[in-house]
Amino acid sequence: MANSSEPSSSISFTSSSHISNGSTSYIIPSSSNPEPRSNIEIIGLNKLSTNLEKLLADSGSESDCNYSDAEVVVEGISVGVHRCILAARSKFFSDLFKENKGYVDKDGKPKYSMSDLLPYGSVGYDAFLIFLSYVYTGKLKSSPPEVSTCVDGGCHHDACRPAINFVVELTYASSVFQVQELVSLFQRHLLNFVDKALVEDVIPILVVAFHCQLQNVLSRCFDRVARSNLDTISIEKELPFEVAQNIKSLHSSISQEDDAHTIEPESALREKRIKSIHKALDCDDVELVKMILNESKITLDDACALHYAVMYSNQEVAKEILNLNRADVNLRNSRGYTVLHVAAMRKEPSLIVSILSKGACASDTTNDGQSAVSICRRRTRPKDYHAKTKHGQETNKDCMCIDVLEREIKRNPMIGNVSVCSSAVADDLHMKLLYLENRVAFARLLFPSEAKLAMEIAHAQTTSEFPGLLASKGSNGNLREMDLNETPFVQNERLRSRLEALSRTVETGRRYFPHCSEVLDKFMEDDLQDLFILEKGTLEEQEIKRARFVELKEDVQRAFTKDKAELHRGLSSSMSSPTVKNGSKNKARKYS
Repeated sequence: MANSSEPSSSISFTSSSHISNGSTSYIIPSSSNPEPRSNIEIIGLNKLSTNLEKLLADSGSESDCNYSDAEVVVEGISVGVHRCILAARSKFFSDLFKENKGYVDKDGKPKYSMSDLLPYGSVGYDAFLIFLSYVYTGKLKSSPPEVSTCVDGGCHHDACRPAINFVVELTYASSVFQVQELVSLFQRHLLNFVDKALVEDVIPILVVAFHCQLQNVLSRCFDRVARSNLDTISIEKELPFEVAQNIKSLHSSISQEDDAHTIEPESALREKRIKSIHKALDCDDVELVKMILNESKITLDDACALHYAVMYSNQEVAKEILNLNRADVNLRNSRGYTVLHVAAMRKEPSLIVSILSKGACASDTTNDGQSAVSICRRRTRPKDYHAKTKHGQETNKDCMCIDVLEREIKRNPMIGNVSVCSSAVADDLHMKLLYLENRVAFARLLFPSEAKLAMEIAHAQTTSEFPGLLASKGSNGNLREMDLNETPFVQNERLRSRLEALSRTVETGRRYFPHCSEVLDKFMEDDLQDLFILEKGTLEEQEIKRARFVELKEDVQRAFTKDKAELHRGLSSSMSSPTVKNGSKNKARKYS
């Protein structure tokens, strides 16, 4: 609860205890021969801590209480500090002030730029304030939510990118400025992140562990990345050379590829040309890329070149590759990411818009259930998302990326909003499937011949009959039934395949029967399950449902008549059924 009385930081994490009080964590050194402290001593230490905290707060103001004698510039903001306190608590600052480094401003105070103080990594303004608060008071404040959480409402913020980045910054500050007890504390936080985070988000943890020589974290990260399906390109581009080599070596050992790593001449040549494309993109040489494509059998998709360009190349280069129209924007890489997913990680609005304009599907999800918009949300801090743009300044990119992707998803009301929480992916998938199953079942009930034809066009013949409706009656149509031997990933893939088939079925109906589809959209906004169970409810409710059912058929008949007038005679006759008079034609239209 109090700071050490030693002139420098000597409290070790392993020999200290923590007391949490609201938003503040107190780190208290323990002794081999603990003695009860008197109340007066505890009160005195707490008051000292509070007074020093006030000193830190006053150092940022222009009042007469500002007794700071130096400044550290972080993210363009000057933070007033007191050299005597920093020197007493940190050997790094003690040595820095002795050497009289920095420059003197007009007030005669020495100024230090944070970027000049750090040999590696980065420390933001908010992280530096948390670090200073501990140095001054011995209290570790809780992380501010606006910089240590994301804007995904369904996220627990226990391993999203902003939470990881904030602890990484605090770890850099504690390590570089030599406050060892904080390094030990944050090391535990990093270890907690490793197993929970997406493998892409383990990269910054691995980098800070390497630079700060956190061996426990480093070995855990090595193992996690080596066992993952993270592509070699990401490992080589985003990690220090030594770290990348260690991971590739460990991966080779795990997969037991060292003994028989023979590469066929054709495969070796193919890999060489793929690397040539990547090198050309690194040099922003689109003409060379086209030359390689024309002179070899390698395609942009073979090299995942569009993924590469969107992640690592200049924006204009990425757009040029996109405009070649020789790559599939919905192609998935080894991680199951489409080009739009990669663009969402980069968070450049113009790139996202360009990719969407080429036909990218905003509702596609990764193997672990992330959509492009959820990727953006999980990487965006509330501070950045809600930042106000002043007149004449560039528009807030974080907010714009999320807004563009959300608007794109809302353009397709059938699919609806995609789940933004990976833990709720299965529920979201089942909800979308239930909607589509009910819609197709509705068409098959009213228009069996036409619905069957549309399903054949959409290659959705495997769809079970009326699963959504039967599920409401407790039958075997329940979408949540699963094979206990089926893994969650396999189950999700199977359900997604089914969802795609049903989506194509509905879209076929929309294409040939637009007016009737509008009518069906209106009715699908209501609860239709009870409508088909006419015997359910009181006699009065049954009569109401029958009347509503007749109203539905009449509306659909009128819409179908409009659609029929817009179709060619051949298509119209092929889509109508001789077995059911008015209902048949309505059914075909209705099914959509």
